[in-house]
Amino acid sequence: MDSYTRQVNFFGNTDPEALVKKYGTPLFVYNEDILRKQMRRVAGLLPNHRFTSNFSIKTNSNMTILKIALEEGLNCDAMSPGEIFVLKKAGFPSERIFYVSNNVSEEEMQYAIDEGVVISVDSLSQLEMFGRLNRGGKLSVRINPGVGAGHHDKVVTAGKKTKFGVAAQDIPKIHEIAQKYDLHIVGLNQHIGSLFMDYKPFLEACHSFLHYAEDFDELEFLDFGGGFGTPYHKLNDEPEFDIETFKAELDKLLTEWKATTGRDVLFKTEPGRYVVAESCVLLGGVHSVKENYGHKYVGTDIGMNVLIRPELYDSWHDVEIYRDGKPVTDGPREVYSVVGNICESGDIVAKDRELPVTKEKDIVCVLDAGAYGFSMSSNYNNRLRPAEVLITSSGDDVLIRRRETLEDLLRCFDV
Repeated sequence: MDSYTRQVNFFGNTDPEALVKKYGTPLFVYNEDILRKQMRRVAGLLPNHRFTSNFSIKTNSNMTILKIALEEGLNCDAMSPGEIFVLKKAGFPSERIFYVSNNVSEEEMQYAIDEGVVISVDSLSQLEMFGRLNRGGKLSVRINPGVGAGHHDKVVTAGKKTKFGVAAQDIPKIHEIAQKYDLHIVGLNQHIGSLFMDYKPFLEACHSFLHYAEDFDELEFLDFGGGFGTPYHKLNDEPEFDIETFKAELDKLLTEWKATTGRDVLFKTEPGRYVVAESCVLLGGVHSVKENYGHKYVGTDIGMNVLIRPELYDSWHDVEIYRDGKPVTDGPREVYSVVGNICESGDIVAKDRELPVTKEKDIVCVLDAGAYGFSMSSNYNNRLRPAEVLITSSGDDVLIRRRETLEDLLRCFDV
């Protein structure tokens, strides 16, 4: 079995051993070429239509990556005042930020109104709130089409058992509230879930969504959401999300809708993890190898404070082992659980994996860590959040976020 990172020359002019000596572990490492390739794929998703693709800052909020997204022509979604603030610092103008609110306070809604970003509301009560705060304003409403998709219940964001969106049956009430406050519904948006590899449920939701759009006369845009899948089992030859067939099918659907309705609105999508997940690996040091009652463990400094997805979603991340700067691909193998340094039994990166025989001072390389990796990290156990490094298109390594220090743990205290 060959190494994925070696096949794609992930580390450019360096290697994991040199990187961890220079920056320490744990360490998020990004590859600029892979990142830009994915951004260009989604930016060119619908060349035959007026279209924008939105980068979701919740997947990754590193300032350098946001600036690359801006360079590649992507717009952005935001879910909080903090995300709006950071996006503007990265250079995104208000008109390229789409604020998708969820159960927010009047103060937060007012912040978004004052910042001049396009706002989406996802409940009738929040539509009322927007009307009270901004009579006569323009906004989008998030519709729940009744169809959901995703790899885990916790990432399904539409359907009949989720908190998101206004049920399609309540569209008449949307019109009533809009009339009450002289509001202009200029957009509709949806998001059915995250990490789907089969695009057919997404197209089904898009078909229903387009039907609902016909009930609104002032639409300027339709946002279909996203959640395109990433092959997290690539070491077992899991195929990529079939974006080319998906593009053709979606293009056909939208072309037919425009011909039937005579309408030409701006189409948007939010591909989510698809943009950034594969552009990053997470390096950790092996500090112990042990056996407890017949179970073998590789103990690393990749705790659940650094990568919580496996604990939160039962998520799979492929793992490679590096030694002396090279991937270990030959020789005997053992079944291990790769675990972290947090005081929790659930602190498991990869459970019961067949890996090369692993030794102390090896390096664990966790694949596809770019989405919801650092952005969901924490200081649990007062652990420090790691550094982030970019392997540039020239193959050089550049620090794009410094490692936290112990003093950073005191920043919010008066001590």
